[in-house]
Amino acid sequence: MEFYLAIFIFAASTTMTPGPNNIMIMTSGLNYGVKKSIPHLLGICFGFPAMVLMVGLGFSVVFETYPIFHEIIKVLGVVYLLYLSWLIASSTPTSLETKNAKPLSFTQAALFQWVNPKAWVMATGAVSAYTSIASDLMPQVFIISVIFFIVAFPCVGIWLLFGRGIKKYLNTPKHQKMFNLSMAALLIASVFPVLKELVIGYIA
Repeated sequence: MEFYLAIFIFAASTTMTPGPNNIMIMTSGLNYGVKKSIPHLLGICFGFPAMVLMVGLGFSVVFETYPIFHEIIKVLGVVYLLYLSWLIASSTPTSLETKNAKPLSFTQAALFQWVNPKAWVMATGAVSAYTSIASDLMPQVFIISVIFFIVAFPCVGIWLLFGRGIKKYLNTPKHQKMFNLSMAALLIASVFPVLKELVIGYIA
């Protein structure tokens, strides 16, 4: 029981804290509303546990054997997040509220987990910390994935509701623009440690 509680605490605390997923879903809640952002939310809630499962059952071994693949994913993740930051920062409330404006789809949000630096830290951290080679690995990884799936809905969902809730306080285009710029800055800050690691690695 203590083992499961430890995983729940780890999953809840890491899922709740600010990161690319939460920043993006909060921004989506503000700019598109809750209903349009549901596919984005579901993509995170299903996509990340699936990633944990796959990492735990073999992807980590592949990356240990061929570390270049992990480096490529890191670079793609940083580039994609910087691109998303630019989209958020350069968008205006008017352009976001048009009928053609769309938040991330379920598939896009699920696939995004694979280029999300925080997701990699959470997945590899959970698998390495809460599994033991003394027991069958598959049930252990499955339990960890299920726990992340359970905590994802309330922990990520609250960010979506918060984004929607603060819209009434950002009642002018100027305020919404400032919010988008702030979220873009936070998104860049969230990948700065990874970017720094890549730069140092290439220089060294």
